[in-house]
Amino acid sequence: MDADSDVALDILITNVVCVFRTRCHLNLRKIALEGANVIYKRDVGKVLMKLRKPRITATIWSSGKIICTGATSEEEAKFGARRLARSLQKLGFQVIFTDFKVVNVLAVCNMPFEIRLPEFTKNNRPHASYEPELHPAVCYRIKSLRATLQIFSTGPT
Repeated sequence: MDADSDVALDILITNVVCVFRTRCHLNLRKIALEGANVIYKRDVGKVLMKLRKPRITATIWSSGKIICTGATSEEEAKFGARRLARSLQKLGFQVIFTDFKVVNVLAVCNMPFEIRLPEFTKNNRPHASYEPELHPAVCYRIKSLRATLQIFSTGPT
């Protein structure tokens, strides 16, 4: 590959995690008995509820805190969280949708070349750390963006 060639990278968002609060106590047993697509984890005090559109999984605590995972955009995460709040309202809870926040975004990107991890780590200290005995990727932290990248060596397939 020559230096003049432009390479477009496809960055694919695979998971957006968000949290919100309902401002009311949630009876997990009632949700488990009357809700749809629900798994009751009584031993850890939470309920998992799945939505089909958008495809998200919500972890619900009796305190009213809810974590939603599986969305592929911030808009989809907010839409799913609102749909979930609405379904809890339909079960009879006095839900007020509040404190919505995206807390994590997971994206993947394939580079058109292989990365030599030991050299990359050496050239990018203190941001990069590599422990091949523990994990096959370099952990690269960008503090100003509050971002962490997992960089694997695999090149084009």
